[in-house]
Amino acid sequence: MGCGGRRGCPALNQQNTAIKADYALCDLPVPRPIFLSVKARSKFLLGGVVVLGSAGYLMASSIRDTAVYYLTPAELSAKTVADPTFFGTGVKVGARVVSGSIVREAGGRQVAFVMTDGATNYNVVYRGITPDTFTDGVDVVVEGRLGRDGVFHATTLLAKCASRYENAPEKYKSTPGYRAAADSA
Repeated sequence: MGCGGRRGCPALNQQNTAIKADYALCDLPVPRPIFLSVKARSKFLLGGVVVLGSAGYLMASSIRDTAVYYLTPAELSAKTVADPTFFGTGVKVGARVVSGSIVREAGGRQVAFVMTDGATNYNVVYRGITPDTFTDGVDVVVEGRLGRDGVFHATTLLAKCASRYENAPEKYKSTPGYRAAADSA
């Protein structure tokens, strides 16, 4: 076969005609050429493997990127020192509000305070409705962006509910702020 088995090839047509004639003599159904069905099945399987592999890769990479729920102020500071382009990147930070640092604007829609993990402090500015449980010394999770001026501009403010008794995350227990608050309580 000089034509490589392509459709319309005279040598292949002669061969298929001879096969069909042989099967017609004994009343058997003419089998489909194996190379056509294997080729289509292989293409389908290969396409499925590529799609599933791509989906798996995307899921694994997104899980790795979002595995940390929030950073502490010390971790945020370390990230900004290591990568100056980290400023202005959306991030969640968990910390404790420094007692006496809450300053509310006259309209009540903007609040400024200092958050700490005992090692690093950040000034935070939040514009929006504050939770009822937001007071001095409460644990908060703020979501927003750290500006180059060192002020964290929060778009979301979550205060830990005092009515829920849960253990503090392990990364907090070793910080001076956690120990000082635990000792004063």
